[in-house]
Amino acid sequence: MALTFVMFTKMLQEFSIAEAARRIKALGFDGVDLTVRPGGHVLPEKVEKDLPVAVAAIHAEGLTIPMMSTAITRATDPHVEAILDAAARQDIRRIKLGYWNAQKGKLREAIDNARTALDGLERLAESRQVTLGIHNHSGPGYVNCQPAIIATLLRDRNPKYVASYFDPGHAAVEGGSGGWRQNLELLGPQIRLVAVKDFAWKSVPGNPKKVWQAEQVPLVDGLVAWSEVFAALDGLHYDGPVSLHSEYKGAHSWRDLTTPELIEQTAADLAFVKRLVSNSRAG
Repeated sequence: MALTFVMFTKMLQEFSIAEAARRIKALGFDGVDLTVRPGGHVLPEKVEKDLPVAVAAIHAEGLTIPMMSTAITRATDPHVEAILDAAARQDIRRIKLGYWNAQKGKLREAIDNARTALDGLERLAESRQVTLGIHNHSGPGYVNCQPAIIATLLRDRNPKYVASYFDPGHAAVEGGSGGWRQNLELLGPQIRLVAVKDFAWKSVPGNPKKVWQAEQVPLVDGLVAWSEVFAALDGLHYDGPVSLHSEYKGAHSWRDLTTPELIEQTAADLAFVKRLVSNSRAG
């Protein structure tokens, strides 16, 4: 299993891409998961000019760019073709899509709309020879909430062009016992991207009872059975990027870390993942 460990640049957004790349290199990553979206390191409206500059800065640190994260949800979104063209020219072949909204009571309609959107996106991906990844994200407001729904969206599609961006953390939130295991098995042949983050449950006062909420925690403390995850990926011969998200700032984190604290925690998370992978190979 030849994995490429990359860091999601969202959490280093305060730095220039050159400085973010320097810090990511110092942490021991192989590459970056570059944000190319509104508010990202590369803005969609400037992608043709700015992506080559960002790529040069990242490559100068000896890092690769096997993937990038976008907000694309349909072929008619602004700048979609420019983003895919620029990515293909820079040989960035795996691209995370954005999210489709699922309004309460209108889930079936939202799934149908997402399926139609993917029809157009798949044609664009094939024409540029890139792979678009659907990321499973917990929460009822997302069509992408349940990996099983993503499996229905991917049915009869070529995973070379539209595939699963599997997130074991979000999958565990939505199915903490058997659910995430079945979903990993279900999506396995179509997984082309993998995210790494973890969650725990916390309770807050409520009426008439406590309310339970998921919060991001260090990888050693969360719900995900990482040894099982990496064993399953090994069985699938997965050889793509593994993106550590390190989303440890804000109310969704168990602690709102400062940037130096986040970098320190990311180093611990990366060491943990590398140790698991090394142990699985030794076994």
